[in-house]
Amino acid sequence: MSKTEAGAIEFKDDREAGRLLAVEDGEVVGLIAYFVLDARPHALVAVHTIVEPGHEGRGIAGDLVKAFYGIAAAEGVPVVPLCPYAASWAGRHPDQAPEAPAEVVAAAKQQLDASPDLW
Repeated sequence: MSKTEAGAIEFKDDREAGRLLAVEDGEVVGLIAYFVLDARPHALVAVHTIVEPGHEGRGIAGDLVKAFYGIAAAEGVPVVPLCPYAASWAGRHPDQAPEAPAEVVAAAKQQLDASPDLW
């Protein structure tokens, strides 16, 4: 759980749907859309960060990205932040967001090009 200005946020990883959900009082207030890189080494590839209207400005997006990097670290895989917000957050928090190897980033972009529905 993470504390925001309004209260506790729970993060739920729906791997099958490719969504990391931010849930507050049973309501989804934000999410990261992602996919798992098929190639080895595997990676978690963030493609969108969304915070629902009325919930912006509370730090939910940053908490989502931080949780996403935490999940990847626990699994021992890198994150490829193709989402502009996630990439910006990673640049501001290099101690919490290690850079993915260039070949992993290239493989993620190639998989995304081959399957645009992943966007």
